[in-house]
Amino acid sequence: MIEKIKTEWFSNVRADILAGIVVALALIPEAIAFSIIAEVDPMVGLYASFCIAVIIAFVGGRPAMISAATGAMALLMAPLVREHGLNYLLAATILTGVIQILFGVFKVAKVMKFIPRAVMIGFVNALAILIFMAQVPHFIGISNMTYVFVAITLVIVYTLPRFIKTIPAPLIAIVALTAVALFSGVELRTVGDLGNITQTLPSFFIPDVPFTLETLQIIFPYSIALAIVGLLETLLTASIVDDMTGTDSHKNRETRGQGIANIATGFFGGMAGCAMIGQSVINVKSGGRGRLSTLTAGLFLMFLIIVLGDLVVQIPMPVLVGIMIMVSVGTFDWSSFSYLKKAPRSDAVVMLATVSIVVATHDLSKGVISGVLLSAIFFVAKISKIKVNGLKEKHQLIYAVEGQLFFASVEGFVDSFDFNTENCKVIIDFSNAHIWDDSAVGAIDKVVMKYRENNNHVTIKNLNSASKKLVDQLAIYDDLQAKVSTH
Repeated sequence: MIEKIKTEWFSNVRADILAGIVVALALIPEAIAFSIIAEVDPMVGLYASFCIAVIIAFVGGRPAMISAATGAMALLMAPLVREHGLNYLLAATILTGVIQILFGVFKVAKVMKFIPRAVMIGFVNALAILIFMAQVPHFIGISNMTYVFVAITLVIVYTLPRFIKTIPAPLIAIVALTAVALFSGVELRTVGDLGNITQTLPSFFIPDVPFTLETLQIIFPYSIALAIVGLLETLLTASIVDDMTGTDSHKNRETRGQGIANIATGFFGGMAGCAMIGQSVINVKSGGRGRLSTLTAGLFLMFLIIVLGDLVVQIPMPVLVGIMIMVSVGTFDWSSFSYLKKAPRSDAVVMLATVSIVVATHDLSKGVISGVLLSAIFFVAKISKIKVNGLKEKHQLIYAVEGQLFFASVEGFVDSFDFNTENCKVIIDFSNAHIWDDSAVGAIDKVVMKYRENNNHVTIKNLNSASKKLVDQLAIYDDLQAKVSTH
């Protein structure tokens, strides 16, 4: 236990602290922007980012992953805030946390194994595109000097690591270019242009909503949507960080941790949040590997707001834009272009569909769910091809069935038989087939019935044990069950 604590907290202290500082600086404009999307005061997003990052550092299941207020969650909140106000959002945030804890208790994280690789690639690429698109309004068509600062930032973050490895390049870019902008007096948009920052700590309070069934009916649909989207984004981000760091994470612990963090956030005036792929990538690429990096990000974020608020609002937006462009380029899976050529056509379609839907809707859940459903449809179509080979020997007709017999393949199965045969012994051999559901047993019943109408004697043979058990339970004809053989 002590060894695990040392590994997760103190094995990478200097790099974790520096990486956390970089993340905190990048969190501020993001949190403010997401607050605007959710139609709430900027401090609601900033308080959420502080509370969630600090709490998840202790209770989360994925060290070095950053959780805070996110755009995907903010999009879902806007209608609730518009119709019922901030207090209902805070109540929905608390309920979101309760639901996520239940998800963790019931180990819902296991559903991750049902997300195909094509959907994962599409998810990552869509996020990279969304991260880049979110930066466009902050530097396109503003001023020539904005382009200059974005370009210089990119040069610093890509070239400086070759010469200086002790301090993250994004941190150097933020400090140096902010100083240049302040001393030169050049006209640039700053963090302060996104919204006002109040230099106060969050305080505990209970949301001012009636504790009635009507309130529950209002907030529950939003809470369940927030819980699912937050969990989906968190688990996918955890898998990405697992791959980047070559380490494993405890997905169910992370799910429970997200719930605990959201409950606390709701009581401290923050909106619901989840893992952030962009900030998590910044953290890992800046050297963050342990829980200390996440804790530092949250604590330094509040330090920036309370102590250095007057300086923070003067950070030039082009510098932060340049860092986020670096993140989007690093996040995008550039090998997916060759993947499109090499992968089966169905997988390529799934990947492109996931990317297209996420980018079009700005909703990660819709893209991922659509990708999973599309993969399932392609998979069912692929395995629903069943072969029935007939061989006539004297007074008997032998059919050898090959493939998976279930609801999607029963039509092809039934159509493969010649029911014009009369007064013959018919043997249907399932040595190379498996029966999966009631539809399959119903199809076998139908074939037997049609043959018996012409005075044929039907025998089913060589069912594996699972298939035989299903036929014994569901077959209509009792005498058919008696004739089924496993030999």
